[in-house]
Amino acid sequence: PVAALEALAAAAPTAPAAERARLVALAVAAGRDVERLVTDPQLVSLRPEAVDLGALARGLASERVVVTIAGSPRANVDPTRIRQALANLVENGLRHGTTVAIDVGARDGRVVVDVADDGPGLDEGLDPFARGTSGARSTGIGLWLARAIAEAHDGSLDPVGAGPGARFRLVLPSASGEG
Repeated sequence: PVAALEALAAAAPTAPAAERARLVALAVAAGRDVERLVTDPQLVSLRPEAVDLGALARGLASERVVVTIAGSPRANVDPTRIRQALANLVENGLRHGTTVAIDVGARDGRVVVDVADDGPGLDEGLDPFARGTSGARSTGIGLWLARAIAEAHDGSLDPVGAGPGARFRLVLPSASGEG
């Protein structure tokens, strides 16, 4: 919710009313997600449904977050949990870089979501998913929680590639089983 409110504050003076309304709606939805997370007796309880992952990712788009979608990737997931995982990846990318790219598509019966930033990349030998691991201004649990959410959905979240910037790949079972 804080990231959405920061984006709203930054955009408010010049953004069209529709963009301000979208950012307010995103902040409200994120607040509800946080409420569910902190009141959930289990860390990762799931309420799966068929979800258009492209639409879910598009909800995170902003001036600094570009979303590209190939096809209509659908997964049987809990939208609140997957939104939280994606938001954690985006927040991590924006904390270490200036822009984030989200690419969503389907492949081999799986939905694949790549989240990449233009920051300095991952420190060699550092486990980015270890709780308490943080490069800057964070609690160090965002990536750990994102991976726990992916695994609870019979999916995975891993760093991919080398070079400038960090890139993470979230893989989830497709709702249709097709890719």
